[in-house]
Amino acid sequence: MTHTLPAFSAQDALVAIMVTVSVSDETIRTSELIAIERQVNHLPIFADYDTDAMREVANTVYALMEEEDGLDTLFAMVRDALPERLWETAYALACDVAAADGTIRQEELRLLEEIRHELTIDRLHAAAIERAARARHLTI
Repeated sequence: MTHTLPAFSAQDALVAIMVTVSVSDETIRTSELIAIERQVNHLPIFADYDTDAMREVANTVYALMEEEDGLDTLFAMVRDALPERLWETAYALACDVAAADGTIRQEELRLLEEIRHELTIDRLHAAAIERAARARHLTI
């Protein structure tokens, strides 16, 4: 990239992970945007988050996804900003966004696998997080 990227706060990093999942299949669905907004508006971890920062975070994600090594850069930024104790939280938020429209596509599955790897999420913990996300997003 030709310009300097802004450093993420921990909350920005969580938003960035959610946005990245949403754009992974090159289609940002309304249900995914609603899932992101719902998480940011209701989870305690975002209690003091300035939601105006979401647009800049999203623009950073979009710019990185245009770069050859953009995903690697994004993961480095997320790891730098997030304490390790919140890595599972990031994965849970990613799973919720992926499951929000009722269908997890191949691109989303590949990205979730990459997130598990980059954030060293234990496979058993990941399976529990994934199952919980599916359960939350089932329809009748």
